[in-house]
Amino acid sequence: HAHYALPAGGAALSWARRHDVPLVVSVHGGDVLGPAVADPAARQRIGSVLRSADAVMCNSHPTLERSALLAGSDANMRVVHLGADPPKHPKPRREVPTVATLGHLVARKRHADVLRAVRLARERVPELEWLVIGDGPEREALEELARRIGVAEHVTFAGQLEPEEALAELASCHLMALPSVDEAFGVAYVEALACGVPAIGALGEGGPEEIAALSRSMLLVPPGDAEALASLIADLLESRAEVSALAAQARRGAARHFSWEACGKATVECYREALE
Repeated sequence: HAHYALPAGGAALSWARRHDVPLVVSVHGGDVLGPAVADPAARQRIGSVLRSADAVMCNSHPTLERSALLAGSDANMRVVHLGADPPKHPKPRREVPTVATLGHLVARKRHADVLRAVRLARERVPELEWLVIGDGPEREALEELARRIGVAEHVTFAGQLEPEEALAELASCHLMALPSVDEAFGVAYVEALACGVPAIGALGEGGPEEIAALSRSMLLVPPGDAEALASLIADLLESRAEVSALAAQARRGAARHFSWEACGKATVECYREALE
């Protein structure tokens, strides 16, 4: 079982054929999006790996569609959503309204949009805070932007935390905003839902759109629109009853559609098909 078509899938394919064993490849999106398929030789190699695999597990339907386009067929493909568990030791909900963002600090995650939205939303929710969980090359620029637009004292950059600690911090917040682009699935969204935290992503992105179709606690705004994001954040935080209702629905939706048990069963079924 190889994760990502390249390089792992390509290496595993050669080994599997030499030893006459079935090969399952998991496609996570980054291996069939943008830069990964910009080179014609890479596209050809990825397509060959996906065609040759006995089974291909895709993290969303948009990922499956892109994979099938490269392979020329979806006959050996199925969607298997990743799961998420709530933290074992969640922290109590913060008294101050807090938006969290969970993710690597890179440009495509659009943290700067959240930062600008927080500044705008504070006009209606003056006590609003932003908790940034994760680290990456954009951190210094984001810290400078926070100072420049006057909200640095209301932003906490928590850095890279251990998984259980990250989930505990996430569960203490009221909303999770991550309006990223090129999002094939988005584990951070289902982790937020499992924590009982409504999540906000970008319209037109395959992963967030698919999650939103399964849970009304996954909300969407136009990409790059800080004003729309700010308006949604303020609308929700001004209605604690609505946030509470969405939080309860988030937990139910995550347990129903994004459990590790369901992911495990689908994976075992995929293995059975590969062995036939």
